Amino acid sequence: MKSISLASGLGLLMVGVLSAQETPRVAFNLGGGFTQGVGGSGRRLNTGWDFDGGIGFNFNPYIGLMGQFNFNQLDINRAELDALGFPGGDVSMWSVTLDPVVHTNPRGPVDVYFIGGGGLYHRRQEFTQPTTQFFTGFDPYFGFYPIAVPATQVLTSYSVNKPGVNGGMGISFGTKWHAKFYAEARYHRMFLGNDRHADILPVTFGIRW
Repeated sequence: MKSISLASGLGLLMVGVLSAQETPRVAFNLGGGFTQGVGGSGRRLNTGWDFDGGIGFNFNPYIGLMGQFNFNQLDINRAELDALGFPGGDVSMWSVTLDPVVHTNPRGPVDVYFIGGGGLYHRRQEFTQPTTQFFTGFDPYFGFYPIAVPATQVLTSYSVNKPGVNGGMGISFGTKWHAKFYAEARYHRMFLGNDRHADILPVTFGIRW
């Protein structure tokens, strides 16, 4: 009887160890995709692009905590530029957030997960116009001569740091290694004050561990 109990105990211990080994303690993700403005941002901005990277900790196979950096770049649309009287312009927004993540099927070939949190957001807007810059070139026959190249001149620029929140979901597809390919859509809201906010929806594709 003691032998059976001892064997059972060792078996449960081995199962626990193997289960822990299946889920790495350190988690990370790296990806990029496209960003769509939402609400007022959607009416004023064209579809842009995003980059997302993070590192965190898996408490168990189902629950983790990620520290993430997200960057988005979107051009101001032509109708808005014409109304404001500027030839060009763009808006960028990046964030550093702390985001809990919940997996529904972490050991399966397909895992739907939910992620969201909050942190510091930075937003920069620039209005620009095309211009020309001159450099000095050199040729053994002609000697030194001026070179004109197209460039962009910043007419006005404004930046602000404010808190924000995010939330969304994704789906990841397993491989024979711990790494998984994922697709994720996450809503971000940056609070600008006085009931104003900036809203975007990045859709990201990448690798998650």
